Amino acid sequence: MSTQAPVDTEQLRKAIQEEYAEVAHDPDKGFHFHTGRHLAGLLEYKDEWLDGVPEENLASFAGVGKPFTFGALKPGERVIDIGSGAGLDSLIASKMVGPAGQVIGIDMTPAMLDKARKGATGMLAAHVEFREGYMEALPVEDGWADVVISNGVINLSPNKAEVWSEIYRVLKPGGRIQIADIVVGRPVPEAAKEDISLWTG
Repeated sequence: MSTQAPVDTEQLRKAIQEEYAEVAHDPDKGFHFHTGRHLAGLLEYKDEWLDGVPEENLASFAGVGKPFTFGALKPGERVIDIGSGAGLDSLIASKMVGPAGQVIGIDMTPAMLDKARKGATGMLAAHVEFREGYMEALPVEDGWADVVISNGVINLSPNKAEVWSEIYRVLKPGGRIQIADIVVGRPVPEAAKEDISLWTG
């Protein structure tokens, strides 16, 4: 069985970066997906989660669910947020784990990373760090995390087996995975898999 990606990975990454740079710079522009506080409301994010999070970070939120549905994070835990975007879930996680915990958000879009880092600074959340990287090669040491969270990002990788391998690599034994994502219930035609415009929107 071939493990070759059905689409050019570098071209896909470039298209995704361009799309989400726009979400970072102009979140009110209007996209094929919901964003911001409106989206957080649709997904039933609790007010207590959003309290203290800078409005700029909330404005560029573009998730598909809420990884905290599966349970709140515990004080002192180490958390990795894959595809952290503008940092909303990472910043919420930082409140849950407290200063004794650590959060690493990982994203490949510089504009999103810049916004996320400014948000962490604004919240005085020194225990949150945002790193540039790909979900297929997480820039985190083996067995570091108690929990891996992600929100609407793994579906964007054409190499999902690599993503899951990386998740298991960075988790401690007995660690948890709490993700929200998009799945399809029937086979996707090869022509559709090769169409970058369908991956991004």
